[in-house]
Order: sequence, then C-alpha cells, then structure tokens
Amino acid sequence: MDKCDLKNDVGLEEEREDVPPVLDILYQDEYLVAVSKPSGLFVHRSYLDRHEKYFALQLVRDQVGQYVYPLHRLDRPTSGVLLFALSQDVARLMGEQFSENRIRKTYLAMCRGYTPESGLIDYPLKEKLDKLGDKFVSEDKPAQQAVTEFVTLAQASLPIPLGKFPTVRYSLLQLNPKTGRRHQLRRHMAHLRNPILGDINYGDNKQNPFFGQHFGFRRLMLHAWQLEFTHPISQQVVNICAPLDPEWLQVINSLQWPNPDIDS
Repeated sequence: MDKCDLKNDVGLEEEREDVPPVLDILYQDEYLVAVSKPSGLFVHRSYLDRHEKYFALQLVRDQVGQYVYPLHRLDRPTSGVLLFALSQDVARLMGEQFSENRIRKTYLAMCRGYTPESGLIDYPLKEKLDKLGDKFVSEDKPAQQAVTEFVTLAQASLPIPLGKFPTVRYSLLQLNPKTGRRHQLRRHMAHLRNPILGDINYGDNKQNPFFGQHFGFRRLMLHAWQLEFTHPISQQVVNICAPLDPEWLQVINSLQWPNPDIDS
C-alpha cells in the first residue's frame, strides 16, 4: 500500500490562534494513523513546552476521535511522517519493529557545503539527556552505535561570499538512519562538517542567519519524508510519504533542484 501523494502540509502559521491546527492525515485504518507534522510542533508535552498550546498527540486524538499511542518521535523543528497506534496491542507490536530497527525511515535534509555522492556514517554517539526527563540517568554511559546511510540528490551554489568562502554551497541529501539515537541525523551531519541548515544546536552560526535572510524564513531543513514497515495485522508492506511543505518547495524551486516528491 503506497500512500505517497502530493498534498502539502498544513503550516501552523496559517492557522488562527484560537483554532486548533488541522494536521494532514497521510494514512489511517482501524489500527494505525499517520499525520504530516509541521516544523515547530511538539509531539507531546515536555519540560520545554510551557508556552505551547497544541501538541501533535492531542491534535491527532481530537481529529480521529479516540486515544492514540505515539510510536516514535520527531524533534520539534523536524517536519514529516509521524505514526500513531490506535490500541495498546498494536503499539506493542509496532514498538518491536522500531526497537529492532525493522522500520525503514527516509529523511530529506539540506546541508551546508558539498557532500560526497553517497556514504555510510558509522560514528557512535553519547546519549543526549533531557534536563528533567533523564535527570536520574547516568551521564557516564559509553557512546552507542549510530549508523546513517546517505545519498546526495542535488547540489547548488550561490555566487555570494560568506565568511572565508567566495560562494555559498548547499547539498540536498536523502538520509536513512539504521539506528535511532537522539538527534542522530543532526549530529552525524555536523560530524561530517556538513551541518543541516537551520540547526541551532549543531549548525553553522554564519550559514543559518544567511539562510534565513536569503530565503525569508528560519527553520530546520530536515524532513521525515517516508516511513516503510510491515503492517502488524495484515502483514502487508506499508509506505507512507509526507510531501514537502511550501517552505521546502520554495527553496527547491529557488535552487532549481528536482522535487523528490515528483522525481523519486
């Protein structure tokens, strides 16, 4: 079952403050529901959300009219496919697939500089801990295995000097994490010295402001594009795709890159 279409995400900024955002439902049956999460939306409450009114879990619950169980998480600034189970039993079955890395996750990222044509990043990562949620977890744990495959889809340069470089260079990548460490993709691309644009934790403090000024918006250019798994009940392969939102399309059109939603 292939649920990849070309509808755009609903951006939070387009909604009135007093009206809850309506998330684009990408897939739904009696066991699972997947939505397209916009950049800037928390998946669920955390100690960082004191001033937030809406959360993906709450919005999806209200849209489908029943309790939902989050199966994974996306960082607040990351957009894309977010999957929920509709029962505890299905959540348990899907949790096994996630914990055993049997879910194929495909991300799109826009990075600083020119990246190699393809590669495998095998670079262990120390666990990132929440200040409150993980306050009782030991900070002395050894680094955990972290593996990411990548393919460069397109590259472009702008004839504008920035810092010590005569031009601004960008790469569009497809990223496939083989493990599920916190901030893995962001940290792995920073390790390659090709940080993801808009990453305030691991990114470039010259490129990020320039990107915001040049394109007219600020956000993390990381998108959870596709999620492929075996349905826990039907045993069919399900592929869910979250099409790129208007900000992503603006950048792709500006740099004359092919649209992965159409050309993949």
